[in-house]
Amino acid sequence: MLPRLLLITVLVMGVLSGCADTMGKGKIQSVGMLVESTVHDQAWGQKGYKGLLQIKEELDVDVYFKEHIQTKKATHKAVQEFSQKGVNLVFGHGSRFGQYFDEIQKAYPDIHFVYFNGNVKGENITSLNFSAHAMGFFGGMVAGGFSKTNHVGIIAAYEWQPEVEGFYEGVKHQNPNVDVTIRYVRSWDNKMRAKQIYSQMKSQNVDVYYPAGDSFSVPLIQQINKDGLHAIGYVSDQSEIAPNTILTSTIQHVDRLYVQTAKQFNKGELKEGILTFDFQDDAITLGKFSPSTPEPLVDKVKSAVKQYKKTGQLPHEM
Repeated sequence: MLPRLLLITVLVMGVLSGCADTMGKGKIQSVGMLVESTVHDQAWGQKGYKGLLQIKEELDVDVYFKEHIQTKKATHKAVQEFSQKGVNLVFGHGSRFGQYFDEIQKAYPDIHFVYFNGNVKGENITSLNFSAHAMGFFGGMVAGGFSKTNHVGIIAAYEWQPEVEGFYEGVKHQNPNVDVTIRYVRSWDNKMRAKQIYSQMKSQNVDVYYPAGDSFSVPLIQQINKDGLHAIGYVSDQSEIAPNTILTSTIQHVDRLYVQTAKQFNKGELKEGILTFDFQDDAITLGKFSPSTPEPLVDKVKSAVKQYKKTGQLPHEM
């Protein structure tokens, strides 16, 4: 049996390989993506995979990906394999890759490294950052305006997530009488821990949840749906999972940034350093609103988003 990492490489070469005669068209040659967990999470990982496929389609180049890359050693090995395949643009689909890329980039001067949501700067390194605070704020407005028990729960991965503070502020702006309980899984992937936190919150009469974590958001939404409660979707438009349960979703269009970044690189225009994207760039939006969400609340939130796109100020800052 082939080792897991090699098996993934062979599979990707078979499924995603483009036409060899496109090599050398523009600056871009081939593209690689490293994912901390999986591309099948129906959230963050899947969005990155979608972006990778769009790069293949629109730029007609070979693309590769590797899953479960969580250490510097694994990152270095994967980049080495990418380099041997002619890859000169590598996406690290998460914040941890910034540090790894900074430590290995000197060994790969012909590769441009891109990662997400970090502040590591370096030669041939670009960080794409989402202004997630506003995203959380508008999701919080919906949750605060909808809650019947006046108790909303945030189940997040880590304390540093800006959408968590934004969500809290949005709830309180919409309804100061709503209590907000915040708990942290301290992992993007620990579904068991997330479900334990959910059970505790449910016993405290929380009726609207914000499951702000990649791999655990979907199973939590499925359980919330079974229990007849409600949630705000995370990263993707998760209304497809449970249309009446998901009041709206806070979406980061990372797939769009993949394509935009690849096109800039192909033209020789991709900048090093930290680039930031928000509602004004259409990199962040709200998703579909549930039929359960009151129309006056929907109108108010849509109006607030429109105003924010014009002024850059959230409702409580005006």
